[in-house]
Amino acid sequence: MKTYEITAPGIDALSLVERDVLMPARGQVLVRMKASAVNYRDLMIVKHPDQRGIVYPRIPNSDGAGEVIEVGEGVTKFKSGDRVVATFFQNWEGGGISPDVMASAMGGAIDGILTEYAVLEERGLLPIPAHMSFEEAATLPCAALTAWNALAEIGQLQAGETVLLLGTGGVSIFALQFARMHGARVIITSSSDEKLARARELGAWQTINYAQHPDWENVVMEMTDGRGVDHIVEVGGAGTVARSIAAVRVGGTVAMIGVLSDGSLNPTDVMRKSVRLQGLYVGSRQMFERMNAAITVDELHPVIDATFEFVDARAAFHHMESAKHFGKIVVSI
Repeated sequence: MKTYEITAPGIDALSLVERDVLMPARGQVLVRMKASAVNYRDLMIVKHPDQRGIVYPRIPNSDGAGEVIEVGEGVTKFKSGDRVVATFFQNWEGGGISPDVMASAMGGAIDGILTEYAVLEERGLLPIPAHMSFEEAATLPCAALTAWNALAEIGQLQAGETVLLLGTGGVSIFALQFARMHGARVIITSSSDEKLARARELGAWQTINYAQHPDWENVVMEMTDGRGVDHIVEVGGAGTVARSIAAVRVGGTVAMIGVLSDGSLNPTDVMRKSVRLQGLYVGSRQMFERMNAAITVDELHPVIDATFEFVDARAAFHHMESAKHFGKIVVSI
């Protein structure tokens, strides 16, 4: 089979090599991968593998969907021909996160799925929602589940509440779709008026161009009549955390999406407003099942910005690096 490997830092250092196709052991499933989505986290691992303790060679990317080819002994949930999507963590059924769970993160702690074939754990797979393509399903494991966890699981989002989203990448656009699904109002930021127009087409209530309004937290307070928003999905860059604390209501929730947010904040501001500042790392298989149930009822379709062929996978990472995308970037395998 053909597979990509991280063997040195940098996008153009990604190697396309031949490996033997492995057979599934007990409790495992051999999947012919059909699509893999690119996350910002994947880009950072490809660009800075040494900083993240990556052992060479490592297959990149956590997210993918494909078709079951063969199942190992004891597998009962899947059979040959089933369409499946992988979970980000191969060892997180439910409950709280743990070091053992984190050690099963694909494309980082273990090999990922930017490859033609992958052997995955039975517990690390779910059926693809029937209305979705492989490319659409490949976007779900990281960005979608992170957004779902932030709003539906941690935030317990209610109809009529207001959500602030930073930027128009994969997590933020999924959060926009999930917030609308729950009957919530969305304020979203971007430096691109074109992207903000697209966000309004998807149902955003208010938009803010942060290049024109660098003190966007003040605009948020004006839009909410001085109350602040109920929920913030914090995926911003340097300096945004303090602004998010200023923009959230008293008793509100700020969900911290690790790889993008900085740590500069005044603890007094958090305490004074009784803000719930919650870090999260994607989500469990059980959360994924609940998300897929909601997606199926709503017949939600992920927003895919661009699709690249497998041989052009490096171009997909360069597109992510350019930050010109709106929604998700997918590699078709």
